[in-house]
Amino acid sequence: MLRKNKKERLYSVKPQNPSIMDPIVKASRLMTRNMNFNDLVSVIVEQSLDVTRSDLSVFYAYNHKDSEDPDLTILYKRGRWAVEEKLSRDASLIDFIEESGETVIALKREKVDHFPEIYLAEEMKSAIALPLFTPDSRIGILILNSRTGNFYNNFRFQFLDSLSKMGSGMLSNALLFSAMKESYKKIQSMERYQENIFSSMTNILITFDSDGNLSYANREAVETLQLDDEMYGLHFTTLFKGRLSKSVLDAIEKSISEGRQFLGIAGIYRNAKSAGDMDFKLNLSPLMGIRGKKLGTVAIMTDETREQELQKQMSVVTEERRQIKDMFARYLSKDLVNNLLNKPELVKPGGAEKRATVLFADIRGYTSFSEGKDPAYIIEILNEYFNEAVEKVINNKGYIDKFIGDCIMAAWGVPMVSEEEDAINAVTCALEIQNLINSGKRQFFKGLASNLKVGIGMHSGYLVAGNLGSSRRMDYTIIGDTVNVAARLEGVAKAGEVIITADTRAMLGDHFKVEERTPVQVKGKAKPIHIFNVIERKG
Repeated sequence: MLRKNKKERLYSVKPQNPSIMDPIVKASRLMTRNMNFNDLVSVIVEQSLDVTRSDLSVFYAYNHKDSEDPDLTILYKRGRWAVEEKLSRDASLIDFIEESGETVIALKREKVDHFPEIYLAEEMKSAIALPLFTPDSRIGILILNSRTGNFYNNFRFQFLDSLSKMGSGMLSNALLFSAMKESYKKIQSMERYQENIFSSMTNILITFDSDGNLSYANREAVETLQLDDEMYGLHFTTLFKGRLSKSVLDAIEKSISEGRQFLGIAGIYRNAKSAGDMDFKLNLSPLMGIRGKKLGTVAIMTDETREQELQKQMSVVTEERRQIKDMFARYLSKDLVNNLLNKPELVKPGGAEKRATVLFADIRGYTSFSEGKDPAYIIEILNEYFNEAVEKVINNKGYIDKFIGDCIMAAWGVPMVSEEEDAINAVTCALEIQNLINSGKRQFFKGLASNLKVGIGMHSGYLVAGNLGSSRRMDYTIIGDTVNVAARLEGVAKAGEVIITADTRAMLGDHFKVEERTPVQVKGKAKPIHIFNVIERKG
């Protein structure tokens, strides 16, 4: 405990009271529903005020690093009192928090306060200021005030401390994803610009990868060399056999294998468009990444060489595409990343209707288990389970949509659809998760958590899937009645069960042993839903 004088106490306490788990889990669920930065800030402020019953809650955000204004700016406020729009970086409160990284609590308002800025209105008698920092960045400061003295007791501090730490990580991820999206947009713009250049060229441009396979051809090359889509990926010797002489083919081979440059190779292309054969001069240049990695060869049939400029542009774009792919791979499945790179239109706002199978898997007994336990221990238990369950989803070609507290939401059929196969993969995954939980060799739910089980609900039908959001932030997700029904069935499923609807059952064929259950009435549906419990996979 750090004491400034006998009347005012400023201190940092490690969370110990387990009663904060319910509001923390609720706040976590609210935050995971929407990863937009501003929306996350509003959830943090609203939850901080509602749970602690403070009179005033304000989030002051640090300005962008390129901003000329060093002061913190108000981003969201809850409470009827007017407050200052900015918080000076020179204030003693900010200086102390930035230097120590600790929370500041003023239990009682004094005539001489060490941190007068912590009180946002004259009527306030006690206050707390919490940093929302990560090891790499300062995001903002959350300040709460109360008209009651000695208001911020141990429970309120523990809740706010946990909320701010959890919020810091999620806000940091939201900023990172927004930055990645902006970077991806720039790469798209560069690619479009590059493609316009290549399409406008009157010279023939083709590229081969490091194995000698055709990877790109501009419009002039397609028309003049009579190329079609089936020729992409063919080795150059297969592609140009009988059309180019052996000496030209040998030069291409050396350029690819040795990374050598050849300029002004004269030759004749047999069976070319227009008058039949075509005389050409060929320039070959190695295609290198910015780190010196051999990527292949650029071939230009031209009278005036431009290969240096083209090589530089293509190298930069290729490397930056790799970087974007690496960044997205941290958040999305491999199939989705490849789909985004192959179909850039998928990163635009909006979605498409798809027929998919949705899974909700929720831990049974989690609420009672979490009571009285340290939050760090609960997080460790959840992460051990999530690590194993997520591998089952990915290995069965599923897409992890989100984690909602202790619940996993996953889908099959987005973004690529294969209806019957999707349903079979989804149910197979659900059974594998249940079998893993029942296995004596499992690496999670150990010790005090050994009695935890999982209930799984599933439904198949039409939904909307796509990147939903704004120009500042988008998330790939799924919405619709199919999602809602699957979520309701998760509540119907008992521990160890996999409950599916008749729509899902209809796509499983004879691959699984199931038992029909009594139809259930779920919220939002006028008629009862026919359900089945999946026992096992046949064979």
